[in-house]
Amino acid sequence: ISVKELLDTDVLLKLLFHLPVNYPSTLPAISVNSDQLTRAQCMDVKDKLLEQAKKHLSEPMVHDLILWIQQHLKYVIKQPAAVCNEKTTLSKEISTEDGIWMLLLHLDHMRARAKYVKTVEKWASDLRLTGRLMFMGKIILILLQGDRSNIKEYLILQKTSKVDVDSSGKKCKEKMISVLCETKVQSQHKRFQMFEVKEYSTLDELREEFETAGLTTLFSEFVPPLLK
Repeated sequence: ISVKELLDTDVLLKLLFHLPVNYPSTLPAISVNSDQLTRAQCMDVKDKLLEQAKKHLSEPMVHDLILWIQQHLKYVIKQPAAVCNEKTTLSKEISTEDGIWMLLLHLDHMRARAKYVKTVEKWASDLRLTGRLMFMGKIILILLQGDRSNIKEYLILQKTSKVDVDSSGKKCKEKMISVLCETKVQSQHKRFQMFEVKEYSTLDELREEFETAGLTTLFSEFVPPLLK
């Protein structure tokens, strides 16, 4: 959608709504991108849209949300202090409602590894997610922890952005990704303090990483089958 901003310049917003099976009784996951806004401003727009979405629970809302942001974008991105305060309140609401979630992904391959890794690191940072990007032989795993809404947005970015290149060197979307596990972080799970890229030379080293984080069951259930 195109939005007229305060200085009468057009801002092109790319909005992606991921509708869960029980929508509209459940809020959609929303992804916001724009070449003219900073990542922080895009996050502010997303938070404001989620705030509005809560007012429309149990009724179709996508059209209303698009109309609302077209009318209110200039206020959302021109009042950083107010947005910041409301954003803090909203993130508390989301945390209380959903808690901290964890996502384990398996990637089949990375052709443009350096660029791919940089992209994953940036998304994790922008969405305040912690965890690991793990390489062990041909196995590539991404383990993430954070607010459930941010985990959902990460998945949308991962599936819809051109993150790699195909065999001819042309940019392409990630089609060979598997969601191995998506679950709420339990009391026995250790929280990762940051997002790190790590390489392991043996399966035992990889197992140790999971065990240290209290994720032994997760490892034994999902990782050994990948070696078959």
